[in-house]
Amino acid sequence: MDEKPEIQSDVCFLVGQERQEVFAHRCLLACRCNFFQRLLGPKLGSGMPSPVVLSTVPAEAFLAVLEFLYTNSVRLHRHSVLEVLTAAIEYGLEELRELCLEFVVKVLDVELVCEALQVAVTFGLGPLQERCIAFIEAHSQEALRTRGFLELSAPALLSLLRSDKLRVDEAELVLAARSWARVGAAVLERPVAEVAAPVVRELRLALLAPAELSALEEQNQREPLIPVEQIVDAWKCHALRRGDAARGAPCRRRRGTLPREHHCFLDLPFK
Repeated sequence: MDEKPEIQSDVCFLVGQERQEVFAHRCLLACRCNFFQRLLGPKLGSGMPSPVVLSTVPAEAFLAVLEFLYTNSVRLHRHSVLEVLTAAIEYGLEELRELCLEFVVKVLDVELVCEALQVAVTFGLGPLQERCIAFIEAHSQEALRTRGFLELSAPALLSLLRSDKLRVDEAELVLAARSWARVGAAVLERPVAEVAAPVVRELRLALLAPAELSALEEQNQREPLIPVEQIVDAWKCHALRRGDAARGAPCRRRRGTLPREHHCFLDLPFK
């Protein structure tokens, strides 16, 4: 492996959006990794064949993969480990995948956790997803302010909103969900309410005080986010004030829910 041409190298990769040249050895890659065996195939003729374009993997992550294939070890870094993990999964490198997972858990912090959660949800990494959710439950307000939170997919955000252990009040969660939906709407060029539809059902509007619910209803008329019937259901909890009419997740307090007068009519607080 070398970032500069060598006589011994017989394959060239153009890696990442910048198409960085990376030279390597076909035989070694094919022996160590089935992905490269299929990708490269048998060498035909002499000389250097046409470069292989790998535009979706960042150069730094690809170099880490090659380092692992050549040395059976790897130097991981906090800022790129999730990209290396993604490459390891896509290339079927189980040992490198495990090394990356161990490293992510060691360096997990507020800035990294939402990005790690997204990778975990995307690739079905259950233990990592549980670790990330537990970390966000303990540092909810800080995590909700990160760019990684705004870039979560709907399934990843759903996994958070279903938690009773978030240390954040519902009013803040509503604001965070609106910010998330606005970003998604801008990227996808779709209405905010359409982007928000898969996740807003997990917002527990009945936890809001009547004045907060009225303000939310007015804002919802200016910028639709939450289905009208969901707001109506929240008002029903306030109007009926009966335990049997205020049960289930929409009325269940989270760990960070601030106390309000009407909460005495809802489900027992989280313990």
